Amino acid sequence: MNDDDDRTELLYKVLVVGDMGVGKTSLIKRYVHNIFTPNYKATIGVDFGLKELHWEHNTIRVQLWDIAGQERFGNLTRVYYKEAVGALVVHDITKPDSLEAATKWKNDIDHKVYLPDDTPIPCVLLCNKCDLPNRITRSQAEMDKFCKDHGFINWFETSAKENRNVDEACGFLIQKILEHDTNIPEEVRPVAPNAAFRLREREHKNKKGGCC
Repeated sequence: MNDDDDRTELLYKVLVVGDMGVGKTSLIKRYVHNIFTPNYKATIGVDFGLKELHWEHNTIRVQLWDIAGQERFGNLTRVYYKEAVGALVVHDITKPDSLEAATKWKNDIDHKVYLPDDTPIPCVLLCNKCDLPNRITRSQAEMDKFCKDHGFINWFETSAKENRNVDEACGFLIQKILEHDTNIPEEVRPVAPNAAFRLREREHKNKKGGCC
């Protein structure tokens, strides 16, 4: 019997939310396909990406739901959020009002989707476009306090263009998702702060609507 015969498959739904133009789809393309497309088209409705990883004797399939920036003002987010176990909340580090908008997305998630134990799903804040010269600089202490005040489990400065901290941020969130998964025996759940994940195979992105 080979190792694949003993491998368990885990499927996790992860939300990727934020205002229009913050770079959600570009981050997903970088994480799933390791590509960056400079041409921008606004996502309409919802788009999807699928990433497959190895962890221990498990195959982890991460289903990334790319939700259009204007959807927070609509009535479908509760449907889109259903059964999600984690979220990446993205803001544009070059725009002064973008961080406040991220808190509104976080509040929207907190009111509409929960883990089986009725606690909020883990959310990581991505401060995107950190490669741009007109970025707004905030101290680590300021951002740590912001995340604590608003219930984010961590934050990362990211760049889809230059591939900065994309894998690290997603890996951190997936580790937290595994820690909360009650279907995984407690003795084998990851506890190290930097659990290692290995890409097994890249999957094609299934499109619905546009992309950015």
